[in-house]
This record gives sequence, structure tokens and C-alpha cells, in this order.
Amino acid sequence: MAQSDGTGRTAGSGGRSIRGTGRRRKTPSRRHRILTRALCALVGVVLLGGAGVGYLYFKFNGNLTGVDINAALGRDRPKNIDNGSMDILVMGSDSRSGANASYGKDEGGARSDTAMVVHVFKGHKKASVVSIPRDTLVARPDCTTKDGKAVPGQQRAMFNTAFEVGGPACAVKTVESMSGIRMDHFVEVDFTGFKKLIDALGGVPITTTKPINDKYSHLHLTPGTHTLGGEDALGLVRTRHGVPGGDGSDLGRIQLQQTFIKALLKQVRSIGVLSNPGKLYDVADTATKAVTTDTDLNSVTALTGLAKELGGISTDNIAMATLPVTFDPVNPDRVLPLTTKSRQVWDALRQDQDIPKAALKGSAGDKGGTSRYVK
Repeated sequence: MAQSDGTGRTAGSGGRSIRGTGRRRKTPSRRHRILTRALCALVGVVLLGGAGVGYLYFKFNGNLTGVDINAALGRDRPKNIDNGSMDILVMGSDSRSGANASYGKDEGGARSDTAMVVHVFKGHKKASVVSIPRDTLVARPDCTTKDGKAVPGQQRAMFNTAFEVGGPACAVKTVESMSGIRMDHFVEVDFTGFKKLIDALGGVPITTTKPINDKYSHLHLTPGTHTLGGEDALGLVRTRHGVPGGDGSDLGRIQLQQTFIKALLKQVRSIGVLSNPGKLYDVADTATKAVTTDTDLNSVTALTGLAKELGGISTDNIAMATLPVTFDPVNPDRVLPLTTKSRQVWDALRQDQDIPKAALKGSAGDKGGTSRYVK
């Protein structure tokens, strides 16, 4: 796939070799959950830190759904690097089936409405989050469906079609092909699960500086501070239209999602979930029903362990970025990765380093125009 900043490499190339199978990286000692879904399954992990006792263990364990990514991908993966860091692919599913039918017609398969690579640094005190626009044109690798059917790879495929044609395993394989980084874990939540999780938390406060009116996401907010329940929170993270200064693209929506995640994290801390047994139960029950994970995380024990290891990352120590992209000259409704700059982003994460500011400069991904209107 031709890309715009001139190295001539394709979106799927350039990996540094791929990290092998198995669990990776020594797990430092403390806390947290990991922010999840474009906006939030992370909560699901957080609260689990206090929920693994007695019958609750069995109840919540029974809520969880897991996908065996290792078995699906085998050895065709990036090399395992044991340096104490961790990479998690967090996805939001836009399936319109079942309880999600009110959000549009079910066209046969879920797509990844939101995708984020969460890199937790060695020591687990800070994280970088890289959003991948769903409309990014990539070289999608060969994949296999859950029924074992082969799906040929495709050049110039929209990124979110990987999840549609091959489910979580294909999404992980595509991200690993793009980045050359092995994903240690996978977390996915759909529309309905997201709404229920926000409602279980009692809503999330956000402040708007201008009115937002989007008939497509059914979101109508006046300027000021609002506590968003599940329906309006979903509307905010899905909206592309009606936001002053926005460009109507997925890039503007990503900025809203990143802003909401930080507000969500602050809310989780402020309401004292872990010190409130009733609230903890409601949130833990909802979260474990809402998320699908890889099988390495598919137990209360594993999620609790992750929570304890990763629990001290403050919002000030979470750096948000969007994969450097430019608009496709053939189809302006799609974007192409900026090859050199994207490689700088992935190289930094692979080497457990901060993403250089120069890698993000000039990218259309940070020009969505919506970030200053919501906080």
C-alpha cells in the first residue's frame, strides 16, 4: 500500500520480528486495571481487584468470555520481549445484533468501532495509548474465522474489517503486523456492555464548552458540566457530527474518546469503588459480563492479578496519541498511515520509550478539532 511520507514500505511491513507465543514480560508488583475499550473496559479490570472472594469468585468467573488468541495465531506472531512492559489491544465492538440492534442495521458482522494499543511501561507507573482510526487503510494479513474458514489477506483494507472478517484473532494479527509488537492481551466490549458499565458507575462527569447536537448519535448537550449516563456516554464516544470545530471524521471522534477515558479514570478513583461493597458488586458484575478477553485474562484470578500489578497509573501519566495518518488521495474518507512517523511510534513502544513528539507532528490524526470542546 502506498503511503505518504515516502519510505515505500507497506502498512503491514516493517515489523521487527515478531514476538513469539506465550506470556511475556515479568510482571512488576503493583496495582491497576488497564483502561480499556476505546473508552472503558478498563474499569472492568479495576474493580475486580477487590472481588475475588467466596461465591463471588465463581459468579464473576462464570460471567467472563475468553478467546484463545495464542492457539488461533500459533507462532506467526512478533517475538516475545521480556522487559517488564506490557501491550494490550483494547477494542470496542459495533455489532448491531441482539441488544445493540437499536444502533443500526446488523449487516452480518461486528466491526471494531474503537481500537487502542495500550502500552504499559516497565515498572507499571505510566502508559502510552495509541488509537488506530477505524478507517485506516492497511495490509490486512491472511486470517482464519472462528469456524476455521480461511480469509485471504487484502491490500488497502479498512482496519476495522479485520475484526469483522476474522474476529479478535484477526484484529490482533493485523495490529501485530502493522506494529511489529506482540500484544500480551486483548480486551473487547460492545455498545450495550459499555452503557451498562457507565450506568453501574453512576455516570461520568464531563464539561462541554460549546453545545453538541448530533442527530446520528442522539447526543444533545448544552455548554456546561454534565454527568453522562450510559446512553449519553455512548453517544459522546460515537459522535462524529454536531461537535463545534470537528471535521466530521473518525479522527475527531477519537479525540472525544481519549478525553472521555481520562474522565472515566478520574471517576473510578473519586467514587471509591473498592471501598463500597455494594458499588463494587454492581460494577464487577456488570464489567465481567461486558468484556471479552484473551484466555490468559479469562478468570477473576488473572484479572485481579492484573489489577494489583497495574493499579497506580494516574491520568497524568497516561499519554494519548493517534496513529500518524494522512488522508488517502484516492478516497478522502479513508486515511493512510504515515510510514516513517508510524514506525517511530511503534519503535518507541517496542523499546519501552515515550513516543517522540516529532512522530505526531503534522499528522491528520491530531487535527480532529474536537479536543478543546470537551474536558
